Amino acid sequence: MDPFAKAKQEAVDTFMSLAPPRAEFAALAATTAPRHNIVGVGVGPKIRKGKETATTSIRFYVEKKVAPSAVPRAHRLPAKIRGIPTDVIETGRLFAQVPIAQQRLRPAKGGCSVGFQASGFVMAGTLGCLVTDGTRRFILSNNHVLANENALPLSSPIFQPGLLDGGVAPADRIARLRKFVRIRKLPADNHIDAAIAALNAPGLASPLILPGVGALGATAPLPASIGMRVHKHGRTTGYTRGRVIDVSADVNITYDFGAARFIDQIVIVGDTRSFSDAGDSGSLIVRRSGNRAIGLLFAGSASHTIANHLGEVLDALHVTLVV
Repeated sequence: MDPFAKAKQEAVDTFMSLAPPRAEFAALAATTAPRHNIVGVGVGPKIRKGKETATTSIRFYVEKKVAPSAVPRAHRLPAKIRGIPTDVIETGRLFAQVPIAQQRLRPAKGGCSVGFQASGFVMAGTLGCLVTDGTRRFILSNNHVLANENALPLSSPIFQPGLLDGGVAPADRIARLRKFVRIRKLPADNHIDAAIAALNAPGLASPLILPGVGALGATAPLPASIGMRVHKHGRTTGYTRGRVIDVSADVNITYDFGAARFIDQIVIVGDTRSFSDAGDSGSLIVRRSGNRAIGLLFAGSASHTIANHLGEVLDALHVTLVV
């Protein structure tokens, strides 16, 4: 294990392991205690006066950044871990992203509204892209968009648009839930929030992503790297551009069913505005140069977007991209 990975793991073990699973009702008092404030740990360039430096640091992603003078000594984070400098970046609390609006599309395309039907719950997320197991075609999105956070049985209907966006059951059913990777609550570790649904007919969805992204450049995903320029199309914010600032962040994500930790995630910031918002979950993250897919968006805050590494997603579901 390289020194940065060791230092990052020490930071996770020391500070994030103190965070208790979120209960159905949270105490309404915010504090600067690490167990309340730290939402993620990663590795990336240290930022000074808003600009990245040449110094690699262990990053603490926090819900709220507070001036050191206002933080009790017992709550202060170390300046170094294993001799490596630390940095603190405010992201806000990270939430799994779900709702807002889009149109009925036939064929459906990556970036459009999709969702499930559940009693007393109306929602919509984003269709990421089309994938195949070599025989059948599936739509790819998140577990929490297609499987309701592990709660739906296989073969549950999936609608386009999602019912929140005016989708009608059963007329707008385009697929049925085929497979998902279970999300495990804290203190267990997760790597992906992903699911696939089998199309009811091959022509109901297209390999194209909505305008701005368009056709993917290859069936093989590309490993994400810090500084990579990316774009996506999601059902809420539409087409946005951004850049990767971390590829190994361990983050705690708030779901309806509780909190879950995800290991070695991609962190993205928008170029001129927020890269994503609620309802963009499931969007495919694509490198602008060459239009190669790198990640699957699943969570974020007002300022930062979190995505799974797409290679891990495809391997876990035993599928490949359709282009």
